[in-house]
Amino acid sequence: MEKKICPICGKPYTGHPALSRTNDKTEICSDCGIRQSLQSIGISPEEQEKILSIIHRHTEYREEK
Repeated sequence: MEKKICPICGKPYTGHPALSRTNDKTEICSDCGIRQSLQSIGISPEEQEKILSIIHRHTEYREEK
């Protein structure tokens, strides 16, 4: 898979990109896509990171199987 660089966080990512909510055309990493979604419903940045941590733990577990 091709690695891309997220224009928001600057980190490399692979897989399907998310579509930025700011302009509906910029491709971003899934983490930034999740952050934008959570921010849109008023979730604090601290809580966003907790949620992402949980998602990463479960995703890593699933990928190991």
